[in-house]
Amino acid sequence: MAAKRGTKTSMKNMEKELLCPVCQEMYKQPLVLPCTHNVCQACAREVLGQQGYIGHGGDPSSEPTSPASTPSTRSPRLSRRTLPKPDRLDRLLKSGFGTYPGRKRGALHPQVIMFPCPACQGDVELGERGLAGLFRNLTLERVVERYRQSVSVGGAILCQLCKPPPLEATKGCTECRATFCNECFKLFHPWGTQKAQHEPTLPTLSFRPKGLICPDHKEEVTHYCKTCQRLVCQLCRVRRTHSGHKITPVLSAYQALKDKLTKSLTYILGNQDTVQTQICELEEAVRHTEVSGQQAKEEVSQLVRGLGAVLEEKRASLLQAIEECQQERLARLSAQIQEHRSLLDGSGLVGYAQEVLKETDQPCFVQAAKQLHNRIARATEALQTFRPAASSSFRHCQLDVGREMKLLTELNFLRAPEAPVIDTQRTFAYDQIFLCWRLPPHSPPAWHYTVEFRRTDVPAQPGPARWQRREEVRGTSALLENPDTGSVYVLRVRGCNKAGYGEYSEDVHLHTPPAPGTTRTAGTTAVPRMPQWRRRRPSLS
Repeated sequence: MAAKRGTKTSMKNMEKELLCPVCQEMYKQPLVLPCTHNVCQACAREVLGQQGYIGHGGDPSSEPTSPASTPSTRSPRLSRRTLPKPDRLDRLLKSGFGTYPGRKRGALHPQVIMFPCPACQGDVELGERGLAGLFRNLTLERVVERYRQSVSVGGAILCQLCKPPPLEATKGCTECRATFCNECFKLFHPWGTQKAQHEPTLPTLSFRPKGLICPDHKEEVTHYCKTCQRLVCQLCRVRRTHSGHKITPVLSAYQALKDKLTKSLTYILGNQDTVQTQICELEEAVRHTEVSGQQAKEEVSQLVRGLGAVLEEKRASLLQAIEECQQERLARLSAQIQEHRSLLDGSGLVGYAQEVLKETDQPCFVQAAKQLHNRIARATEALQTFRPAASSSFRHCQLDVGREMKLLTELNFLRAPEAPVIDTQRTFAYDQIFLCWRLPPHSPPAWHYTVEFRRTDVPAQPGPARWQRREEVRGTSALLENPDTGSVYVLRVRGCNKAGYGEYSEDVHLHTPPAPGTTRTAGTTAVPRMPQWRRRRPSLS
């Protein structure tokens, strides 16, 4: 019981492997595309119809007319599709010609049909015959049927010939491609007729041919072409299409592929602990990604809020400056208005002067008129050279935010430095190795660099190549002192900033010259000298 329950769980977990990428339903008569992906035959016809191809949706194993081919038993997806009439479709398939955009009737060089695979998002070539040249994936159909039976998808299989309500089907017929109850099977297979020779099978929702048939010659496939990676029949072998190809019996291909698949599956099943460990690592990466993403959002929000606060503070400061300038000008203009109003007849300064002129006591008049005359003189001069005390324009308060707007528009996440470019004109190797580089134009700046080097003329150690590394190199040059003579060094460099490390530069190979007049005595071993790095101030020339 537990084993059966485990089988059902396993079948249920693989449901996504049995869904067509077009209709997202379980495969029905799946076809194998040249890219090895599968698609329902009806969905493939619909896709070709949307692409403008007509007459190339032929099925290599089309269902013949059967007692069950009624509108009530057909797939609901097929009823929604607009397909060519059967007689026209058969005529087009027999003639090998179809009508689609860019092709003329009776063309000597018919256009090759391209099919947009919904799984790999690539265009695959179907040849001139279109879907008629594809094999049905009978193995996938059997897996889908077993899955339906294991999880009881759709419930019991009903007889397709009973009058409503139909009874549960007890038999199936591959020749008639229908399911029957006992009474209907006897009715449609009477004694003494050819149908009586049909062998009953278990009821099923999908009828398929007993074996794969070559879509070109309608014969059973017996060999496998390794060059074309395609099943072929006896006639295919003698045709020029497979001339010179490596062809093996299908039994050999079956055994070789089954052994490879079994070996790979055994490895996976034997490393379930590793799979589970990697799943845990991925789940931890998911959690870390969620936390890091939230932190990055908060940091960006905080920085943008900081920019907003600075802008708001600056806005308040600028508005305060404008307000102060405005109040000062209004005060000056108001004082000037008051002065001019005092010059009106009978009011202010003019009225006072008129009253002073009525004074008859000469000493008193002189005493009062002397000060008044100065004020009247200034008023007269102001009247003659009138000019507002303050300007009403605020053009000097205009802001030029073009540079700031450009900076804000270009505001983006910091990028790591691009791969440095080795300056081969200034890089050399002699008794020391001098490496010089520069960043490409428009590359983000680098705070420091990491220089890596290794010898390539020494025996390789097991595992990945080991690089010697110098961290946090400032500037765009570095010096390797005391390298081994007569050796080949490979060097590379990459930059780093707040966004992390950038890409490595291209490897540069430098050969150090041999030591002059060096001889070795038998039985002695040369002790390699460890290279040392030191900073080199870049030349100003």
